[in-house]
Amino acid sequence: MMLVYPESRTQDIRTALLGRREELKAEYAVAVADMTLAGSADAGDDVADLGTKAFNREQEFALSMSIRNRMDQVERALERLEAGRYGTCETCAGEIPVARLAAFPSVTLCVSCKSRSESRY
Repeated sequence: MMLVYPESRTQDIRTALLGRREELKAEYAVAVADMTLAGSADAGDDVADLGTKAFNREQEFALSMSIRNRMDQVERALERLEAGRYGTCETCAGEIPVARLAAFPSVTLCVSCKSRSESRY
């Protein structure tokens, strides 16, 4: 089943997704810059300082990977929009409710399929 949005609606969705992509790019740039700045060890660091810096680097890396993952989701949503598959579940091909898309514009699974995928973990 393929949803067909009016061109004005498609443009609104595209604009929202492009805006979100730019926000995420800015967040990612800040996260990477923070990682770069916090990555150096000083000659006077003791074991506790080194451990704290390593922990902070791991946290910053996890944050940057999370942002990167969200950027990838937005890219996939844009690709699906261009292909005419935006708003359909990737698993069951059912329609994703508009309210869900409004809350999470880059979502690719309906509620049922998302629930099933989470219950496997």
